[in-house]
Amino acid sequence: MTVLPRLILLHKQATSGRVRFLCPGSGVVAFKPLPALSALRDEDYSPTIQFHPTAVVREAEIQLGLAEGAIEPVADFQAWVDTPEGDLPVLLAAFVGIDPPFAAAERIHARFIAITESRQLSELERNLLRRAYEHVLG
Repeated sequence: MTVLPRLILLHKQATSGRVRFLCPGSGVVAFKPLPALSALRDEDYSPTIQFHPTAVVREAEIQLGLAEGAIEPVADFQAWVDTPEGDLPVLLAAFVGIDPPFAAAERIHARFIAITESRQLSELERNLLRRAYEHVLG
């Protein structure tokens, strides 16, 4: 089985620090939901493999219809989810524009949410968002 990393995509406003997450479908992990019975691994989990985000970031740009370079990987973030099929990495990437790409999100029936709007998400996804939020705000 080939393990394909998932992405959390965010936009951080440069002047205000406002952080919004792309919410495609019913969750925040792009572009395929996490399997049922998944659990977030501890932050100190040390996998035997690491993933370089370039390919998965480029795939996200293509799916959203964005130009190459419109999304950049966020350094030093990697969360691992224990799934029935095995460990699944979740990477973090950010939109580089001044404003979130609302039109691109609309094209795929997605929206941007603040972390305070994440109550409808699963506990697993809320915890992933918390880790991502803490990472980008330091």
